[in-house]
Amino acid sequence: MKVESDFLVIGSGLAGLSFAIQAAKHGKVVIVTKQEVKESATNYAQGGIASVCSEDDTFDAHIQDTIVAGAGVCHEDVVKMVVEEGPTVIKNLVDWGVMFTTSGNSYHLTREGGHSQRRIYHTDDLTGREIERALVAAAKADPNIEIYEHHAAIDLITESKICKKNLGTNRCFGAHVLDNQNNVVRTFISKITLLATGGAGKVYLYTCNPDVVTGDGVAMAYRAGASIANMEFMQFHPTTLYHPQAKSFLISEAVRGEGAILRRRDGTPFMEFYHNLKDLAPRDIVARAIDNEMKTHGDDCVYLDITHKDPKFIKKRFPNIYETCLKFNLDMTKEPLPVVPATHYLCGGVVSDKNGETDIKNLYAIGEVAFTGLHGANRLASNSLLEAAVFAGRAYRHAVEELNNSDFVSPVIPDWDSGTATDSDEMVVVSQNWDEIRRCMWNYVGIVRSDKRLARAMSRVKLIQEEIVEYYWDFKVTSDLIELRNIATVAELIIMSAQMRKESRGLHFNIDYPGRDDLHCQKDTIVRKQF
Repeated sequence: MKVESDFLVIGSGLAGLSFAIQAAKHGKVVIVTKQEVKESATNYAQGGIASVCSEDDTFDAHIQDTIVAGAGVCHEDVVKMVVEEGPTVIKNLVDWGVMFTTSGNSYHLTREGGHSQRRIYHTDDLTGREIERALVAAAKADPNIEIYEHHAAIDLITESKICKKNLGTNRCFGAHVLDNQNNVVRTFISKITLLATGGAGKVYLYTCNPDVVTGDGVAMAYRAGASIANMEFMQFHPTTLYHPQAKSFLISEAVRGEGAILRRRDGTPFMEFYHNLKDLAPRDIVARAIDNEMKTHGDDCVYLDITHKDPKFIKKRFPNIYETCLKFNLDMTKEPLPVVPATHYLCGGVVSDKNGETDIKNLYAIGEVAFTGLHGANRLASNSLLEAAVFAGRAYRHAVEELNNSDFVSPVIPDWDSGTATDSDEMVVVSQNWDEIRRCMWNYVGIVRSDKRLARAMSRVKLIQEEIVEYYWDFKVTSDLIELRNIATVAELIIMSAQMRKESRGLHFNIDYPGRDDLHCQKDTIVRKQF
């Protein structure tokens, strides 16, 4: 079965939905998403979206905060562009029905680590859920938008793949997608294809990302020949709840923004020993500090303490975090919360320009899947939703212009061919390899790395990839097999990029190169598949 459209959007978070809502004014939009449309990293974002609006704040201050957090690798022209377009995208979100928390006659702004001012728009501590609610409602109400839930993209359809040779220039015509409910592969043909698939947190054993975040867009783009950058910069959120049943529930950075203090088991505050901003230091500093404290003192976690604040304030400001912690018999108004770092955000990704276009014609990548140059070596808190919204608008405008200025002629695109593949009766092979990759990445390619650990990880991932290739073509494709293939690809890209960077900077810390080398290593780490 072939599904044709003007715009194919793969992913249903803020990036994908806001692009779709705007593009629908100019043609038919098809959205494919792995689970229900609301299931995305956006839906779980607690903190908010950063944008300058108060008289006490300036664009220059936000730009400088972003560049400082990015540890010298941010593309300053992109930072300036994104920050200055912030107020516009906030207005768009409000126009689409997003209800941010207010205080009197104005919006209530909060502050998070690395920010010099209060500039975070939020909806209590459920900002992402509110944004997702409003955008899903707007998308479902638009007759020009079709949503295909429970559809997992397998591979992009490109000109070079169809012709089975390197043409010098490459063009994207859509994607082959697995319909999970009917167990058939469909061919989605489109004039414009947008990757908005999110990050890759599930490549690691411990993550606060939802289960759908398996690096699909990065892996598909890499296999298609797109450039990938800065994959070594995986952000670990410093504070996820340490509890056997909590599944790495994220404790928002806004809790520290409102005065929470990180403490050792004996109650000693420790961030003053690591950074002059103490508990409001950038995430890479805080995550490494917690990692060091746990290893130095032999503890399983550290503690986040906001008990010195008024209980009424805590319950009102963080209703979701408060109620969720109560389910685990933890009252944050009376006791510090046990926390540990977990993978949270991928600062690298598919290389895209200021309009979100990749180096494959008619293929765009925006949001966490993309590398735009905004985040550098470490993302500033709440800049992710801002980036997604800004680039959704820029990509939409550029894509519409491309359609208006060119005649789209699709080649004959074959349906998916399963060949002699059969149904597998040994899915234990998939689950075993899945678990092994994630443990390997956590143990060897985590917050602190070394050349030996990276070499060991690469050796093991390569062996697993050989098993996956054999298994992938012998048996009919399933969603589990698609995700396994993708996390193996992304794991290799992260390791490869980490091996290329011979220094420690931002989120990448290698004990064999503990210093920052601005003379030789400030450039981006670019990898591209060799055909």
